[in-house]
Amino acid sequence: MTRSLYGHYEKTYKLWEAAGIQVPPCFILVCNNTSASKLVYDFISGFHRENEDGSTMLENGRLPLFRNFDEHGNPLARPNTLLIDSEQLESGEGLDDNFRDMAADEIARFRDEVMQRGGKLADELRIGKELDDVTLLREVMNTVGKHGQLGGSIRCVVSVSMLTEGWDANTVTHVLGVRAFGTQLLCEQVIGRALRRQSYDLNEDQLFNVEYADILGIPFDFTAKPVIAPPQPPRETIQVKAVRPERDALEIRFPRVEGYRVELPEERLSAVFNDDSVLLLTPDLVGPTITKNAGIIGETVDLSLKHLDDVRPSTLLFHLTQRLLYTKWRDPGEAPKLHLFGQLKRITRQWLDGYLVCKGGTYPAQLMYQELADMACERITKGITAAFSDKRPIKAVLDPYNPNGSTRQVSFNTSKMLRWQTDPSRCHVNWVILDSDWEGEFCRVAEAHPRVRAYVKNHNLGLEVPYRYGSEMRKYLPDFIVRVEDGHGEEDLLNLIVEIKGYRREDAKEKKATMETYWVPGVNNLAQCGRWAFAEFTEVYQIEADFEAKVKSEFDKMIYSAVAGGRSPRAA
Repeated sequence: MTRSLYGHYEKTYKLWEAAGIQVPPCFILVCNNTSASKLVYDFISGFHRENEDGSTMLENGRLPLFRNFDEHGNPLARPNTLLIDSEQLESGEGLDDNFRDMAADEIARFRDEVMQRGGKLADELRIGKELDDVTLLREVMNTVGKHGQLGGSIRCVVSVSMLTEGWDANTVTHVLGVRAFGTQLLCEQVIGRALRRQSYDLNEDQLFNVEYADILGIPFDFTAKPVIAPPQPPRETIQVKAVRPERDALEIRFPRVEGYRVELPEERLSAVFNDDSVLLLTPDLVGPTITKNAGIIGETVDLSLKHLDDVRPSTLLFHLTQRLLYTKWRDPGEAPKLHLFGQLKRITRQWLDGYLVCKGGTYPAQLMYQELADMACERITKGITAAFSDKRPIKAVLDPYNPNGSTRQVSFNTSKMLRWQTDPSRCHVNWVILDSDWEGEFCRVAEAHPRVRAYVKNHNLGLEVPYRYGSEMRKYLPDFIVRVEDGHGEEDLLNLIVEIKGYRREDAKEKKATMETYWVPGVNNLAQCGRWAFAEFTEVYQIEADFEAKVKSEFDKMIYSAVAGGRSPRAA
């Protein structure tokens, strides 16, 4: 029975191998008994038999793909079969002595991940403690089927009560129960290990391809034959990672911003608005403006928002100013600053007269709705903040536990086919995973531009920008970071955050305004994270020209700031 199921596994493995997939499918044997599992493990992977004279002789595994010894009897540095149970985890046995040397890169990457996550183990590593075999064995188990990590080479797992829950390996294709389970629930939980899909990519019909897993043994039928359903060749999986140490000179570091600290004056307020201060009310933003109400019989009625046209402008101005005063100019637990009502009313009127546009049957009075009112108040506040950016500098508030991020921490697997292989002299990371063809065009331009020294895509990088959209706090993930030589020398490069944008909705305006009003000046004013700027490209065919224009603009701005008295640079 075991050889029959192994034969089907062998066909699956060869299909993956022919497709060029480096991550093998996984075969699970569940024994639920330590002695039985050891016998099965020895039968599959091989063992040393002790002779009467005290010498030992290798009995190699009966199943070639699962052997832990080569044809000369030498143990493999990275085992193909893993015996896993609670006793083994406590003893730390099961890993070859050469494993640490052969998996040095993966162990170092795992150590970095532990340090990033924090916790008790991270604290122990900081004081000099090394990763023990028990921790490494757990990591091997947790990374089965993940290429480039400790368990990436495992093809077979012999388990003793360790696969009930909390273990996720999407390459499991065969499960065999050798001994009876204690309960039906445990059986179902073990079966769940084979329910992880190998691929979540949609086919031509925008559906998932059918996937099968063969499950035999108690309480299933041992005499059943495997389903003859050739598995679909999985898509090629690549590891996206920082190439170290060869490209360490291209490392890009960035601040992890949690918020912003702004201190605005109270004596005389003013505001500076621009094109991004415009709020466009459309049915796409506020919802349908006309609804046809029809019963089974009788006349139909069109319900519209025309009654909002009767709301006086002064009434709207009062309500919006009140919302602005109570939400943006009120300290927690304190009374509202009513003496600012007149100044805020003047600025609100300025915004309503020039920066509110209504289309598609919408009306200004809809700003009395809380969510829309908060969007308007946020844009008015940003205009006030921008007017005092020179006199009242904004400071970014960094994550106190993890203030800085780096490209050296990038490491993940993906099967996405839309990607760009980076120039080794321009990017610390080996691949850029693209979200659109526009981003591929940007990579081409960035790698060819004479002033670009390094760039990286913000994919699993960790750069997040907090911003407010209406009443909701969100996280914005820009597309790229580009390091540019703008005339300040190689030791003081400009960090340019780039957004590749097609259709711009209202949230895109909030993101851009947050970057230019809060994030960029806030980080620059810290004077400890380098110089930063922001650029947004909205036309694919103008990327190259816009890129040069942005670099030139930042360069001219630096010169102007130096001549004018060395003020801190701000985004355009």
